[in-house]
Amino acid sequence: MTSENIPSADDAPTAADLLRRALASPDGSERVRSAMAAGTYPRPEYVPVLVEQCAHEPDLTVRETLTWALTRQDRDTTLDRVLPELGSPFPRARAQALHTLSKMRDPRAWPAITSELLHDENADVARTAWRTAAGLAPEAERAALASELAAHFGLGPDDLQQSLSRAFVMLGESGRDAIDRAAAAGEWNVRVHALATEHLVSYPEEGYEAAVAVARRAAARRDAADWNEG
Repeated sequence: MTSENIPSADDAPTAADLLRRALASPDGSERVRSAMAAGTYPRPEYVPVLVEQCAHEPDLTVRETLTWALTRQDRDTTLDRVLPELGSPFPRARAQALHTLSKMRDPRAWPAITSELLHDENADVARTAWRTAAGLAPEAERAALASELAAHFGLGPDDLQQSLSRAFVMLGESGRDAIDRAAAAGEWNVRVHALATEHLVSYPEEGYEAAVAVARRAAARRDAADWNEG
């Protein structure tokens, strides 16, 4: 064997290479185990591999494990790698980056939660942005955030409306004025959603369906009172 045929140490796979290969396995359980190992034994070179996998990973359980693994890495390295993903053209990459930031709870991420993300045309991105923003917003910004989120009252299917209500629950009293304005809107769906949200802010332990039932009755009573006064 000539020296040209002897493998060089430089050709040996790196830790990042090995993780990337493991995460390419068609077996979801194997991908979970690999992500768990990366989080248990963190290394800076794992961060870009984990972020790349988040952008296209189809399995929810694997994505959750990838996010956990990222929260176990060096915070600065992870934040620097995750924030650019918010501008990705791929909705899953944006949503997963937001989800990771919500778990990291690093206040430095707040300025990156833009209006474009809060009003993203992809529902999964938008709902994740609402939750992340509600968790990261400084006290002085919470009322303004609530006003912006209020534009989504009454829109979308029930699960999306529930996500918005839960974001308002996170904002607490800071969102009261925005809720009150929406509760006085002319559109029935907006009023009911706002009233349901108001109920959940006061009674966060109750379910969304129960809150909607309460809101419908309250909206009907208000309409009847307005009719009688007219």
